[in-house]
Amino acid sequence: MGVDAMRMRVWLATLAVPIAIAARTPLQVVTHHVSASESSVPAGTYRLDPHHWNVSFDVEHFGYSRFVMRFDKVTGQLEWNPQGLEKSATRITIDAASVNTNVPLLDRMVKGSEMFDVARYPEITFASPTFERTGDDKGVRTGDLTIRGMTRLVKLSVTFNGHAVNPLTKQETLGFSADGHFSRAQFGLTTWYPAVGDDVHVAIQAEFAKAPAADAAP
Repeated sequence: MGVDAMRMRVWLATLAVPIAIAARTPLQVVTHHVSASESSVPAGTYRLDPHHWNVSFDVEHFGYSRFVMRFDKVTGQLEWNPQGLEKSATRITIDAASVNTNVPLLDRMVKGSEMFDVARYPEITFASPTFERTGDDKGVRTGDLTIRGMTRLVKLSVTFNGHAVNPLTKQETLGFSADGHFSRAQFGLTTWYPAVGDDVHVAIQAEFAKAPAADAAP
């Protein structure tokens, strides 16, 4: 077999893979799109999708970079009001012991008494009934952030990414992106300063699915 014929066979085999995958993929998945209209969202209780979310904190590290730590266990609930984000409330609960810096020794230090002190304060929470719109799909959500038993007001910039019935789960689903900043010193987290910066950047990606009626009660 010549070189050109071999190349053609490899190219055809490579092309066949995505075609085969597409052939087995339901049309509603391939053509899925979300609505940017909040008015399309049914009222009710929505719960954080256990598989599609990310919550991370990052801080300045020796001036070299911003060091990222994420949390591996987070739950959340959104009470969606027909009037949209302005009248909807949310609560996020983070398992503080699930902090993941990708450095096992540092994980233990962050969980310890000098930082999160997870033995005494196992949860980090954010509860917000207040949203101020800044654009068609954007706004600022103000809420109570509680770390180490201390509660401070924090503002998160939120973008409503869209709503639709998820083609795989068949559940009404909402998507959001959010980020904000807070001073860790306000929560008594001054260890390692100034080598580790005071400003904490919060980054969130989240999908919420409508809870079945039988499970909607708190």
